[in-house]
Amino acid sequence: MHQLEPMTWEAVLASFRNIWGYANFRYPQGEIVQSLLSGRDALVVMPTGGGKSICFQLPALLQSGLTLVVSPLVALMENQVQELQQRLGNRAWTVGLLHNQMPKQLRVTTLNRLERGQLRLLYLSPETLLSEPVWTRLLRPAVQIRGMILDEAHCLVQWGDTFRPAYRRLGAVREALLAAKPTGSRMAIAAFTATADPIAQQTIRDVLQLQQPAIYRLNPHRANLALRVQTVWSPRARRQKLVHLINAHPHETGLVYVRTRRDAEALADWLTTQGMQTAAYHAGLSPQHRRQLETEWLDGRLSFVICTSAFGMGINKSNVRWVIHFQTPALLSEYVQEVGRAGRDGQFAEAIALVSERTGWLDPEDKQRWHFFEAKQFAQQRAARLLLRRLPPRGNVNDITKQFTDGAIALALLHRDHQLRWLDPFHYELSPSTATPAIATNPSRQMHQFLYGRDCRWRFLLNAFGFAAEAKEMRCGLCDRCQTNRKH
Repeated sequence: MHQLEPMTWEAVLASFRNIWGYANFRYPQGEIVQSLLSGRDALVVMPTGGGKSICFQLPALLQSGLTLVVSPLVALMENQVQELQQRLGNRAWTVGLLHNQMPKQLRVTTLNRLERGQLRLLYLSPETLLSEPVWTRLLRPAVQIRGMILDEAHCLVQWGDTFRPAYRRLGAVREALLAAKPTGSRMAIAAFTATADPIAQQTIRDVLQLQQPAIYRLNPHRANLALRVQTVWSPRARRQKLVHLINAHPHETGLVYVRTRRDAEALADWLTTQGMQTAAYHAGLSPQHRRQLETEWLDGRLSFVICTSAFGMGINKSNVRWVIHFQTPALLSEYVQEVGRAGRDGQFAEAIALVSERTGWLDPEDKQRWHFFEAKQFAQQRAARLLLRRLPPRGNVNDITKQFTDGAIALALLHRDHQLRWLDPFHYELSPSTATPAIATNPSRQMHQFLYGRDCRWRFLLNAFGFAAEAKEMRCGLCDRCQTNRKH
């Protein structure tokens, strides 16, 4: 561990109070801070709104060297960096970010600060971390790297072998960087997420090659959040139900989730014709437009937005009273992330999912969307199997992506199936495994069971996320299932 000076816990607390203004940590923030200050790897699973960012920001600010924060979305990075820089005042320059939407001069300035060792925290995506201008600077022996934080680590599992294959190469980062540093250098890795079931937790540990990590897992149950599912019988009925639910929450802040950019635009346009003031938010908008919509939503000029999963991660608004899933995600972890935007202030909030009736005969949209998701996954796996026969035993990911369409995704899938290992973040070696490659499972099955099951909604989620002991006696009393059972 490389500290600026020996620090007592009182000094750590004093810095925490000075920067964030809280009297004390919430459990297990203090324990996580201690673990990261000691240079130990960690896996942290805490509910949305639990104060995860403080846990890695504070140790980074208190120690010399650079902490890399690998984050999935530009909006998330910008929000966290801006908020922390405002708190730091004249030390704001010690925190930076890099992404491809930045003005060139600002990017050059940040790279220069990285090279001169002036940064304590640097936010960037997996793809930016592994880009040539950044990676070559990180390799320089004089650039001291204290640790790497994977924020929103569930994205590694959800996206790492689909459209963000760079996530699968992160496990090779530590060894490659340390090989370029002075003897005795150390680098810790910590993963933070709000939603990871036991299988996802093991995947994160394996891919990142965490070494005897300290593990912190908090029960995801939110006693103030009522989970409800309502059946709709046609596309028209779904829209009418949405209008009814929005009108039932006048002047209250909310979010409406859909799955695609096109659906966000179409639904926002239709609601506007119904006299409602709203807008579509998705990753296809310009950074300026996204920032404008976030600001209007945060300060209350827009009561709600129609958004894809690109909205919400890291955006801190405590008084969201409702979340409506106009379309549900295929993965339960995405659902938990999105409903977690509601009720962060501890006051009552509700999350309502609109779903087709179980057979999908009258309104097949949900079933078609889930089938599309599954078919795409199967197609990617088939392509990876075929590519395996054509790959050289050793190679460079950049050469493969130039030669083969979706080559990077195929390499990520082969890595997942133990058919390939990364020698460093850029070079692979085929390592055919005797184990049977993973078969694409139906990712929507668990979500389907949640939506159409008869058990307490929170009880189902606790079981799904590895809290079986806590689930045994769970009856939340707020969800639609508990209230229906109470009537009977």
